[in-house]
Amino acid sequence: MSDSLPINPTGIAAPTPQNTPLQNAPIAQGLSRPTVPDITEGDEPDEDEEDAEDTASGFQATMAGLVQGKLQSLLGKSSGYVESLPVEVKKSVAGLKGIQVKHTELQNQYKKECLELEKKYLELQKPLYERRHAIVTGQAQPTPEEIEEGEKVAQEDDPAYTPLPADAVAATPAAAIPEFWLTALRNHVGLSEIITDRDAGALKHLTDIRIAYLSPPEEDKPGFRLEFEFEENEYFENKVLTKTYYYQPEVGYSGDFLYERAVGTEIKWKGDDKDLTKEYEIKKQRNKNTNRTRLVRKSRPSDSFFNFFSPPVPPSDDEEEEVDAEDLDELEMKLEVDYQIGEDIKEKIIPRAIDYFTGKALEYESMDEDDDDYEDIDDDEDGFEDEDSDEDEAPARRRGPPKGRGANNVDPEECKQQ
Repeated sequence: MSDSLPINPTGIAAPTPQNTPLQNAPIAQGLSRPTVPDITEGDEPDEDEEDAEDTASGFQATMAGLVQGKLQSLLGKSSGYVESLPVEVKKSVAGLKGIQVKHTELQNQYKKECLELEKKYLELQKPLYERRHAIVTGQAQPTPEEIEEGEKVAQEDDPAYTPLPADAVAATPAAAIPEFWLTALRNHVGLSEIITDRDAGALKHLTDIRIAYLSPPEEDKPGFRLEFEFEENEYFENKVLTKTYYYQPEVGYSGDFLYERAVGTEIKWKGDDKDLTKEYEIKKQRNKNTNRTRLVRKSRPSDSFFNFFSPPVPPSDDEEEEVDAEDLDELEMKLEVDYQIGEDIKEKIIPRAIDYFTGKALEYESMDEDDDDYEDIDDDEDGFEDEDSDEDEAPARRRGPPKGRGANNVDPEECKQQ
């Protein structure tokens, strides 16, 4: 996921936040920096020198914080340059703003038409998803043509692949694929971190994941809904769990739809001991007056994939002013993670479920990493020897352009809301 500016809980770019982050500003050039005397090899620094180092480090950190705070306080404020321009130049500036308005209108129209195009192609894909569901659940078996196409892909991916016996293909009955969706979800790097062993017992009963776009008159705002269909199970009564993501009605400044909020299904658990979002412990309590003891069963929140259906709620503008800055940062992080998971299920898991089931998608996940995620390190720091000794291994460590992008690093799927 690309870096993003700390998000406004009511204005997160969809599908992936695109704002440019503010980096920690270095201390401005020209400010004097405290210096520490050099220590010659073999000399041990005395306590005074150590105190001087601590003082210098603390001073630098303080100055960096002050400068950064000053820079951030100036964001969005005019330097006075534009106001000082001659009238004839200001006229040109105003004209450019007028042109920008027209450009923004076209961008809004473009994004809305892209969304309608996504809806159109989802309708074309629905028969394929229904066919997939029938095969996964064992209600139907694949045709010889479907098997042949699948065999071709398997051989292209792995030249050592052994084709299925012809007689077995013709004679075997339809068979469900056990734990298909659980395996697909676990093979996604991000989702695997939130699926616990307890969750696996319930997710084994997951039979399908679908997407539906929101449209009037059903909803008055754009967005999409994820639908998780389950067979009868011992954990909850719901046949379908849903998670709905709402966009703001208008496209944001970045040219993308902005997330507004998400709403999940209330899960009807079949008893407290079946609630995977809670853990229970037995505590002993003593009566202060009678000195008698009793055992009390108390619950506490537990990590679980099913917390996905109880998303964090962004504060209103009035509430945001009352929330502690640290708590607000934590909430914003949770919101961003929640939106990213929803997008990954929508854009990756649903359309390429078989690739996540087999693990093929993991090859492409690693290549989608941004070069900005890496930084240069010294050979000694990484345990490498000199360059000559690594010459044969170097090509294996080099990475080409990320999959799905052209030679100029441009995403060809322009009509995606990226």
